[in-house]
Amino acid sequence: MRFFLFVATLIGVALLGGCASPYPPQDPATYKALIAPYRLDSGDRLRVVVFGQADLTNSYTIDQAGYISVPLIGAVAARGRSTQEMEGDIAAKLRKGFVRDPDVSVEVDRYRPFFIMGEVTSAGQYPYVNGMTAQTAVAIAGGFTPRAQRADVDVTRQVNGKVTTVRLLPTQPIFPGDTVNVRERFF
Repeated sequence: MRFFLFVATLIGVALLGGCASPYPPQDPATYKALIAPYRLDSGDRLRVVVFGQADLTNSYTIDQAGYISVPLIGAVAARGRSTQEMEGDIAAKLRKGFVRDPDVSVEVDRYRPFFIMGEVTSAGQYPYVNGMTAQTAVAIAGGFTPRAQRADVDVTRQVNGKVTTVRLLPTQPIFPGDTVNVRERFF
């Protein structure tokens, strides 16, 4: 009887071991980024509309230093900020002697690109499309090679100023500026 109990315990432990997640624990800040407002960075192009002021309405690309240059008010910090924060900042600067009651709208005109490497047909830099998943990123890069690990991908991204790598399922979202790495399978 003890032998059967011992064997049943071993089988139970083996089965429970198979249920353990193959993924390392994820950083909570990474998942907070999924629901947080989009944060701007270098390479994003913004469409700034100042209603009633056609000369100030234009598209502006965020430079390497993280700023856009708007006529009359000069450099406006954009890196790490949301479009709503940019609207408020631009309106406040315009109120200081340039426009009496500015009504400003800021939206992302073009996101910075994402990068994909590893076991895909055409690795490289591609334009980001809103709502992109790891699976659609692979499709844009020509699909998997025959040696590709298809169950998940490694994604390197900047979260709260810290570069981190997470393992994502194909259905999970990627963000502008992410670097997707499709690993080679072992056999």
